[in-house]
Amino acid sequence: MKLYDLGPSGNCYKVRLFAALANIDLELVPVDFANGAHKQPPLSELNPLGQLPILDDGGHIVRDSQAILVYLAGTYGGLAWWPDNPRGQAEIVQWLSFTANEIQQSLNAARLVQKFGYPLDKAAALEKAPAVLKLLDDHLLRHDWLAIDRPTIADCAVYPYVALAPEGDVDITPYSHVARWMASIESLTGYLKP
Repeated sequence: MKLYDLGPSGNCYKVRLFAALANIDLELVPVDFANGAHKQPPLSELNPLGQLPILDDGGHIVRDSQAILVYLAGTYGGLAWWPDNPRGQAEIVQWLSFTANEIQQSLNAARLVQKFGYPLDKAAALEKAPAVLKLLDDHLLRHDWLAIDRPTIADCAVYPYVALAPEGDVDITPYSHVARWMASIESLTGYLKP
């Protein structure tokens, strides 16, 4: 399996992290993002949105990091990471949506401005960040993991941009339950640093 990858990307990292934790072999194919290789053939034919990561599993193409997590967990990760019941799947998917929306518009947006100079509203992102982190911290006050009482792809999806939040000037130190959860992820066998 090939993962078209960009090292600094949190979305690419979440796929690499899950693959490492689930012991799934991926061939990483670095993409020359700075020169727009992701927006030109052949990559633009694999993902017309011009985004990374892209997974190629023997010709089966999956784009979007959340979709790749579901695919890898369901195909190769076993029931430990992606349960076979709708209730458990729904618990996980709500966190995949949380990372694609709330975290994307706050923690990640601030990082994109600060670290990469993206033309986004950093002040608005920083204003949203405390509410996003508080929601996460409140959930983790009552739960060790985000969904179904064990590590899942939900944790792999949310963790990267929380761990990378300081790169966007977001202070995560006030959130003790988030810190405990992060330490739990970092102690898992196979953990891969961002």
